[in-house]
Amino acid sequence: MDVKGCVAIVTGGNRGIGEAFVRVLIEQGAAKVYVGSRAKSAAAHLETEFPGKAVAVELDVSKPDQIIAAAAACPDVSVVVNNAGAFHNQLLIGADDISAARDEMEVNYFGPLQMARAFAPILKANGGGAILNVLSVGGIVAVPNMGGYSPSKFAMRAAGTCIRAELAEQGTTVTSLIVGSVDTRMASHVAGAKEKPEDIARAAMKGITRGTDEIDTDIFAVESRAALARDPKGMERGMAKMLHVKNPSTGR
Repeated sequence: MDVKGCVAIVTGGNRGIGEAFVRVLIEQGAAKVYVGSRAKSAAAHLETEFPGKAVAVELDVSKPDQIIAAAAACPDVSVVVNNAGAFHNQLLIGADDISAARDEMEVNYFGPLQMARAFAPILKANGGGAILNVLSVGGIVAVPNMGGYSPSKFAMRAAGTCIRAELAEQGTTVTSLIVGSVDTRMASHVAGAKEKPEDIARAAMKGITRGTDEIDTDIFAVESRAALARDPKGMERGMAKMLHVKNPSTGR
């Protein structure tokens, strides 16, 4: 399918990679982009900048009733971008309880799954369309110091494969986006070079135009996949060592 003329919905579209998706979709000719955010007011700046093109929608993907309401309010959607994510920076065993891991699974796995379920009939009615799931290098490489985030992305990557098979007959493509280090608020704790969110969104457009199953959106993702292929056990050991690296500013 073509980005030009499509109607998209982007979860978590008011900032970060989600906002970049909104901008790039409109830049490449989308007729309309529904900007999902927990508060409609958070997307007001996009509605002002792109009148008639960007439309704010109240949408917290951890709340099934809001997903159902969004599907009812957006019957013309042909592209679903599951971008909303949660990362609480808590360990699986070291955390006081599992509430952080539970929320990461709720937002990063059950949220996109329920979005796919709610919008699948709409995509079918509108010619098939596309689903883009914004995942992470943490979805192909287990990162122990990221707690529940990495397992939730692994789960959604597997779910994407299953959903792709289920929706193939109706002509809906499902693309997993493996994203590396990006300059967003969620990645503010990460040191080193970071990609611009708009560049990630532009790379992801191949998922719409080509129906590609999985895309490494940046050099960090490409290099991580290559390192995993060369020496998976070495990669695992390297990730485990990150648990014990002390922060020079705190000594912890």
